[in-house]
Amino acid sequence: MAHPKHKTSKSRRDKRRTHYKATPTTLATCSNCGATVKYHTVCSECGYYRGKLAIEKDVTV
Repeated sequence: MAHPKHKTSKSRRDKRRTHYKATPTTLATCSNCGATVKYHTVCSECGYYRGKLAIEKDVTV
């Protein structure tokens, strides 16, 4: 019967046991300003989410 020569670390063991593929986050364009935003999040540029103002942004020029 075969015996391991070295201990398998927990991270190496757990990496072998995963069965998923890492996927990049899905991006969308803001309907208000056109900036690229992550799905289901408030736009960091203008503060709008799904066409409604969610966070008031200070307009300083």
